[in-house]
Amino acid sequence: MASDTGRDAGKTPTGARGDGAAIRVYDELRREIISFERAPGSVLSRATLEKQYAVSQTPIREALQMLDQDGLVQVFPQSRTVVSRIDVQQLNETHFLRVAVEVEVAWRLAVSPSEDLVARARAIVQMQKALMGATDQSELFHDLDRTFHRTLFDAVGVGTIQQMLARRLGHLLRCQQLDLPSKGKMAMIVSDHEAILNAIASGDQTAATEAVRRHLSGTINRVDALRAKHPDFFTDGKTWPVWTTADWAEIGSGE
Repeated sequence: MASDTGRDAGKTPTGARGDGAAIRVYDELRREIISFERAPGSVLSRATLEKQYAVSQTPIREALQMLDQDGLVQVFPQSRTVVSRIDVQQLNETHFLRVAVEVEVAWRLAVSPSEDLVARARAIVQMQKALMGATDQSELFHDLDRTFHRTLFDAVGVGTIQQMLARRLGHLLRCQQLDLPSKGKMAMIVSDHEAILNAIASGDQTAATEAVRRHLSGTINRVDALRAKHPDFFTDGKTWPVWTTADWAEIGSGE
């Protein structure tokens, strides 16, 4: 299920620790990094951050440590802190985990379809439809997108897992941010969401899981193209494509 950029992408994921001031700084810096307001390679001056957020050294240090754990910055002790490039290996591992979890969520929902769940999720998709093509409303579009995902996770009773995944998604979120302006991207996301809900509503577990796998393949399969366009934003490494059952069948047939 697709994207997580925008305002909520900067909100503290479950697992982040720190006092109120540290969390505030962490939230804002995470949002700025994911939105590319602070591009990969940017230096984060602790002295400048202290002045900007009107806090002491301790909250800044704690916020940067949390971002380091997220893989979004590199802290060089007694030297400097820089915004990390998009780590392709971590991106692969996180995406692998995400596919496994979200496919299972879709399968469980399709085993016992809930009319109420489908109706609530469809209402969210209708709001997304109203924003299609409005790239200046991308944050709102993604806010609705995250609400869609949380609705499905919560319906299975595993909302906490979705929150835990959030801290691992920083590199993927930045890829999605780069990919969103692509022509037809919003329409594709909406279409995929509708396919997922149609399969869940009909109780078709196979179709539901295939729809999720197809949906999640979008950004990860475009990473090489994104890296070609923004070479300084990425580390080296090969991405792992996401294939549906149909893709595997085609590979097996030699076509």
